[in-house]
Amino acid sequence: MGRGRVELKRIENKINRQVTFSKRRSGLLKKAREISLLCDAELAVIVFSTKGKLFEYSTQPCLERILQRYERYSYAERQVGANDQAPDENWAIEHEKLKARVEVLQRNQRNFMGEELDSLNLKGLQSLEQQLDSALKHIRSKKNQAMNESISELQKKDKALQEHNKLLAKKNKEREKALSREEEGGLQNNVDVTSVLVTQPPESLNIGGSSESKGSEGSPTRPNSILPHWMPRRTNE
Repeated sequence: MGRGRVELKRIENKINRQVTFSKRRSGLLKKAREISLLCDAELAVIVFSTKGKLFEYSTQPCLERILQRYERYSYAERQVGANDQAPDENWAIEHEKLKARVEVLQRNQRNFMGEELDSLNLKGLQSLEQQLDSALKHIRSKKNQAMNESISELQKKDKALQEHNKLLAKKNKEREKALSREEEGGLQNNVDVTSVLVTQPPESLNIGGSSESKGSEGSPTRPNSILPHWMPRRTNE
């Protein structure tokens, strides 16, 4: 006897429902892999459990490529009948589209942070690893570029400060030389005045009389020189 048709309805028992979910999910993913290998088809399977856990399978290294392809085809089909639809319906479709897009981006972000990796297969993990390696190389390149620019800027500032320091040192030396010349000029003026006062001859050396005296004939006579008391004096006869 063949098996009778099983009525499909929600399993009320929580444990039985979880076991059935695991078995059917494994069978579904297995069938998806078989179809992709036998028929060379591109497909993606997305399954959310009752607890919100994500399970997926994709023939592409990244599930997002298939979703983008699906969005392009579905958008083209929607554009054909867009004129016959009401504006509210268009906004509803666009909202669902953006909502799905946000969910995919949030899931990718969690995967990049190392979270919810159980749902990824080997290809998905390899693709995620390649993306992280590429992002890490880009970040390191950007960091090295920023460091080189910072070092170059610091070198320019250091060179400018050295030039400014040299200019200040040159001005300081010129100022010292000017002060030294002023001091030497002042000392030279003092020496000249002193030499003039010392070398100027006296007008006369007379004691007890005027500089000139007249003789008996009225002719001027030379003043008597001052002689010591022990030397004889000559008198005019």
